[in-house]
Amino acid sequence: MTALFGIAKSGLMAAQTGLTTTGHNIANAAVPGYSRQTVIQGTTPPVNLGVGFIGTGTEVAQVKRVYDDFVNKQLLGVQTQQASVDTYLKQISQIDNMLADATVGLSPALQGFFKGIQDANSAPASSASRQAMLSAAETLTARFHTMNDRLQDLQNGTNSAITANVSELNAFARRVADLNNQIAGLSIDPSRIPNDLLDQRDQIISEMNKVIKVTVTQADNHMLNVSFGSGQPLVVGGNSMALGVGTSDTDPSRVVVGYQTQNKLAVLPDSVLVGGQLGGLMQFRNEGLDKAQNQLGLIAAGLTDTFNDQHKLGLDQNGQPGGNFFKDIQAYVGYDRDNADASTLDIQATVVDGGALTGADYDMTFDGTNLVLTRRTDGQQTTITPFPQGGVPQVIDGVSFNITGVPMAGDRAEIRPTYFAASQMAVAISDGTKIALAAPISTSTPSTNTGKAKMSPGEVDANYLLPGNTLVAPVNLTYDLASNTLSGFPAVDVTVTDEAGVATVFPAGTPVTYTSGAKISFSGISFTLSGTPGDLDKFDIKPGSGVGDNRNGVALAALQTKNTMLGGTASYQSTYAGLVNTIGNRTREAEINSAAMETAVAQATEVQQSISGVNLDEEAANLIRYQQAYQASAKVMATAATLFDTLLSLGG
Repeated sequence: MTALFGIAKSGLMAAQTGLTTTGHNIANAAVPGYSRQTVIQGTTPPVNLGVGFIGTGTEVAQVKRVYDDFVNKQLLGVQTQQASVDTYLKQISQIDNMLADATVGLSPALQGFFKGIQDANSAPASSASRQAMLSAAETLTARFHTMNDRLQDLQNGTNSAITANVSELNAFARRVADLNNQIAGLSIDPSRIPNDLLDQRDQIISEMNKVIKVTVTQADNHMLNVSFGSGQPLVVGGNSMALGVGTSDTDPSRVVVGYQTQNKLAVLPDSVLVGGQLGGLMQFRNEGLDKAQNQLGLIAAGLTDTFNDQHKLGLDQNGQPGGNFFKDIQAYVGYDRDNADASTLDIQATVVDGGALTGADYDMTFDGTNLVLTRRTDGQQTTITPFPQGGVPQVIDGVSFNITGVPMAGDRAEIRPTYFAASQMAVAISDGTKIALAAPISTSTPSTNTGKAKMSPGEVDANYLLPGNTLVAPVNLTYDLASNTLSGFPAVDVTVTDEAGVATVFPAGTPVTYTSGAKISFSGISFTLSGTPGDLDKFDIKPGSGVGDNRNGVALAALQTKNTMLGGTASYQSTYAGLVNTIGNRTREAEINSAAMETAVAQATEVQQSISGVNLDEEAANLIRYQQAYQASAKVMATAATLFDTLLSLGG
């Protein structure tokens, strides 16, 4: 009877464990990260009674967590990609919406500015039209400022989000380390481990994985190690590593991530911060936000420089040479705070050639001998020569570098020519009479000429501003029929370019052969003579007066469609269109990737849940099965009790 009682008792205990486990599954069916548990039963050792081995009942060998590590890692992989793509999409969509918005984008302001120039050209003597042109210029600069401020708001928001993600990551790492310690302490018997704590730890790792892509490896005693990037640790056994945030060594407006060690932040490269929300933020900042701000600044700096160059070639309403219409753009120079205290390195970087700007950022380093500028986009290096410069600037990619002071070996600086250019853009003049709409020269032919040759109005280029080239007195040219030449030029070389584009240079002091329709150039001045001149006909070139003339204004207006940007391959508008197109394409690509990742996560979740998830129908069936087993074991025990009572009555 004792054996029968033991068998019944073991059956009752096993059924009770099954009922408890099933109830636990049902109660936690909606808990995120919960893995269903199942009871593993085994038979107890039999007893040899001579006639054979008689069973002694059952026992619960293990309450097992239904879990597939391979499937779980697949789910982690697509979840971190989804978090990264969705974060990137959320951020870059804001830039896309701003650039494409007709009310806040740059295109309307550009068109309004050049319309103001055209209106001023139609009435160059009108103070009202000149003031309206200045107003349109102020509107344009305000639009650059507004767009830059919006991008800077996104930069600040990105900094805040990075800081919040790092804080969240540290909290997750501490919790995983604590659970590692608890699990290790409760896992003395490898077959009896705390399943619910394992689920909690996996769920926290899943949440951590949505912040940054993590790699999980098995450690001793059921503990897990968690790392990211190229193996940077977050959790090692029962210990967590603290990440921290700080500002860039060369740009205090930029948040960086690293390991916090006492009072020093060991900065990690952005390349190891991949996947998850943090990876999405880093990708957005580096591939979207920085490039958008650089390209917007490229347009601002390019327009400023090229417009100023043309403006200086004209005369204002007072007959004075034009100055800067917009204020010069200074490149951002950030000195590394780890530079030697003894360093007196001073870098002045000014945009001087808008067409040569690349929109790239640069690193300048000193190795003890050479001062080298490295372009980040392609790694191209340029050595500053001579160094020390002695006040002789060197122009690289449209930026003039004037370097003074004494650097120390290892000194470094970050150069960003266009990043802050949109915020710097400003109108340099406030007096409409200072707008240089007039050309600095005029041409004329006396009425006494006997021939039929015509002279174009004439134009100047940048060489006209070189010392000694500016006209201070009229130049009177005379045609000699016998020799078919022109004389009277200043003592400089004269270039004649015929209609086929063939150029001939006539040395200073020699008569210049006349060719109808040819372009004649000297000292930065160009004009065209066409037709048949008469003997001793005169052709005059005089300094301009600045009154009632709009020829330089026409040249300023022509800049709207002229390819002055990106090495002469794009206009202001097409450069902006390229920015809009680039951001738009990246936004569309992110939208497609987001939809694909949503499907991938749904499929991976379905597979994972089919293995580890709680099926309430299945658990209801188990509940009935264990209930019946319990009732049957109770019946066995009742039968054993009846038999025992019968034996006792026989003994009486």
